[in-house]
Amino acid sequence: MIVTLTANPSVDRTVTLAEPLRRGGVQRALGATVQAGGKGVNVSRVVAMAGTATVAVLPGSEGDPVSRDLAAAGIDHRVVPGGGPIRTNVAITEIDGTTTKINEPGAPLDEERRRALTELLVELSATASWIVLSGSLPPGVPADWYVELVRRLRGPRIAVDTSDAPLVTLARRFDVAAPALIKPNSEELAQLTGADPERLHDPVEAVRAAARLVDRGVGAVLATLGAAGAVLVTGDGAWHATAPDVTPCSTVGAGDSALAGYLLADLDGAAPADRLRRAVAYGTAAVTLPGTGLPGPDHVQIDAVTVTALDSLPHP
Repeated sequence: MIVTLTANPSVDRTVTLAEPLRRGGVQRALGATVQAGGKGVNVSRVVAMAGTATVAVLPGSEGDPVSRDLAAAGIDHRVVPGGGPIRTNVAITEIDGTTTKINEPGAPLDEERRRALTELLVELSATASWIVLSGSLPPGVPADWYVELVRRLRGPRIAVDTSDAPLVTLARRFDVAAPALIKPNSEELAQLTGADPERLHDPVEAVRAAARLVDRGVGAVLATLGAAGAVLVTGDGAWHATAPDVTPCSTVGAGDSALAGYLLADLDGAAPADRLRRAVAYGTAAVTLPGTGLPGPDHVQIDAVTVTALDSLPHP
């Protein structure tokens, strides 16, 4: 079972434009979609569509839009009640797939509800294979909460997909709280290593940067590089994967889908190269779907992904 934590859930509204976004102008949309979201929620959606057990953990209430949407989709979820209304995030997608995101900060999460979420994760960890800590932290939550969770949840493997202060704070404590997997994009990998994010679109540079994190105790680094594919670095080697060119519709949920694909492959006992292959196949499929659409197995073309071993590269 894969358990996901979305500490800062959202209602995701994606607006699709027929032309490039014009700052300060007035434009008409081709259409819009609305779906309950947040990075962990997205991972649980993809996992559930693949027929694998998942539980989405989040703050909110059983009557809020996110809980209603998850219930309607038949996705098991556990909610810690209380707090303010669910935030709304807006994504504006242009005709070439370029996506601009505007994310609200979210409702504050007090210490009592944070403690309840922690205890719920501890309870679910007894039967979980993976626990995924995803996304931003809401107002009122200290930046080191993911550090605390990685240290508390010792049974299952922990995957972390976050950015900015929570990511940098976690990295400072890799000596005592190194997760089994982190999934940065190129900008987040730069935050972790101090490297130039533009250079990290080069898979060789990304592998060298990720290897530094593995040397510090992280079990594996799955770094998504946009059109350049993705790399996977573990203590046993490094791999780069690319997919055929596709017509992009929206990048919303692509990274979450890649993480879900990786975890699904891991539960199937796949080798590292095949875990990366499925991650890129899922991420690529997400890019081809409009709005907030997320891929199921029927959308995914695993055999179209090419994986190259780069394990001869020296660590920096």
